[in-house]
Amino acid sequence: MTTARPIDLATWPRREHFEHYRDRVPCTYAVTVDVDVTEMAAALRASGRKTYVAQVWALASLVNRHAEFRTTLTADGAPATWDELHPMFTVLNPERETFAAVWAPFDADFGRFHDVAADLLATHRSATTFFPQDDVPANTFDVSSLPWTSFTGFTLQVAGGWDHFAPIFTLGRYTERDGRTVLPLAVQVHHAVADGFHTARLVNELQELASDPSWIS
Repeated sequence: MTTARPIDLATWPRREHFEHYRDRVPCTYAVTVDVDVTEMAAALRASGRKTYVAQVWALASLVNRHAEFRTTLTADGAPATWDELHPMFTVLNPERETFAAVWAPFDADFGRFHDVAADLLATHRSATTFFPQDDVPANTFDVSSLPWTSFTGFTLQVAGGWDHFAPIFTLGRYTERDGRTVLPLAVQVHHAVADGFHTARLVNELQELASDPSWIS
């Protein structure tokens, strides 16, 4: 069973940073980047797999690679790390013009994850409630998609969200640039748990996954 494991503050290299950006100067930051997904897009077209599901899986695989993006608080307010985070992602009901948020258990095997997530998207495309599943776990992180437009900046203002440590990802519409396919990606992060170094590493690793899509089958 996935649990949140308390962090040993006596040995945690990030203790001062965590306390500063949570208590003294609480802040989040957002970074919007362009990811070259030319090879990934081509592999997805050839495979018949769903683009959105592949994007969600790629992000989930990286979140689960790095503990800083799995930080949470215990019931008594102490920092802890989830063993695993599962992606929660949006699906539009086109008739109502509202969306639902659904989650799928993360699976390191893209094929298995794809089948589960694609079925969820199809099942809940006509959902009339925000959270149509009854079993939403605490260890999730959010992904949303704006496939109708591209963007160069995107920021969320989360009221009272100073203890929300999981990253929030927003995906935009592909654009073609100099013969390459580019995906805009916005990443919102709490500064208490991750610095620009950590976010840049995640973005660079996402670029690596997109450039070598051998995981798509």
